[in-house]
Amino acid sequence: MRKEFVIANEQGLHARPATLLVKKANQFQCDISITHEDETVDLKSIMGVLSLGVNKGSLVVIETEGEDEIEAMEAISEHIKGMNVD
Repeated sequence: MRKEFVIANEQGLHARPATLLVKKANQFQCDISITHEDETVDLKSIMGVLSLGVNKGSLVVIETEGEDEIEAMEAISEHIKGMNVD
């Protein structure tokens, strides 16, 4: 599955928000990637996510592939929506 998100969180995906998103991704068996400005990393890797430098207002693409990809995408979508509420 593939879905686009605009990050509205004031801090973007830095430190705490990124850690919580990676923790959520690691609850699932499927492969999960995040793409920002033509760079794709494993969403289960905190160093990879932080290396993207995602700021507020940035467009990211999340892709899930594997046995629990639907559940993973639903959970990550809800997490990002909750994270975007100030």
